[in-house]
Amino acid sequence: MSPLVRIEGLSKSYRRGGQRVPVLSGITLDIAAGDFLALMGPSGSGKSTLLNLIAGIDKPDRGVLRVDGLDIAAMSEAALAGWRAGNVGFIFQFYNLMPVLSAFENVELPLMLTSLGRRERRERVALTLSMVGLADRMDHLPSELSGGQQQRVAIARAIVTDPRLIVADEPTGDLDKQSAADVLELLNQLNRELGKTIIMVTHDAHAAQQARRLVHLEKGELLGAPA
Repeated sequence: MSPLVRIEGLSKSYRRGGQRVPVLSGITLDIAAGDFLALMGPSGSGKSTLLNLIAGIDKPDRGVLRVDGLDIAAMSEAALAGWRAGNVGFIFQFYNLMPVLSAFENVELPLMLTSLGRRERRERVALTLSMVGLADRMDHLPSELSGGQQQRVAIARAIVTDPRLIVADEPTGDLDKQSAADVLELLNQLNRELGKTIIMVTHDAHAAQQARRLVHLEKGELLGAPA
C-alpha cells in the first residue's frame, strides 16, 4: 500500500537579501495513513518548513511531494487552497482563534467554505465540540476560555471538516503541564479511534513520546534513516 505522504529528495531554500539560505536538503520520508509522527529538532532545523510543505502552504524547490497520490507541489494556488480546505486540519501553538467569534463560530469557519447547509453545519460543529469536551463552552469567546480550552477549540476547528491529515505546530508549546497532557491525549484519541494521520512539530521530548514515530531534523537534514 502506498504511503499517505511520500517525500523524495525534497529541498527548500529562501532568499534573504541577495543570499540563498538552504532550509531543507534532500529529505526523503514516507508517512503511512494512520501514523502519528513527531518532528523534533532545534530551532532553525526546518521542522515547520517541512510541515508547511506537506500541508501545501509552501512549495519545494526540488523533489517529490505526494499526498494521497497527488503531486501537490505541481498544483496551482487555487487548487491547493481547495485541497487544503478538504484534506488538512491545522493546529497552531497560539490557537489562531478569531477573538470576536464564539467557540462555536470559530469551529464553524472552515465549514463556510463547503456546500453544507446551515443546519448540517451546526450539527457537525456541535458534535465536534462535544468530542473535545467543550459542549458547555460553545457560546464562550476565546478570552473567556483557558489556554487548554482554546487549544481544544482549535483542534475542533481542525477536525470539523473530517480531514485525512492533521498538522500540528507546537500544539502544547503555550500550555501548562496538565493542559498539554489533555491535548496530547485528545490527539492520541483522534489517531487511535478515528484513524487520523497526525504530523506534529514539537520541542518537547515528553510530547514527542506520545507519537507512534519520532523523526529528528538537524540543519535541514533527517538524522538516521526513518522507518
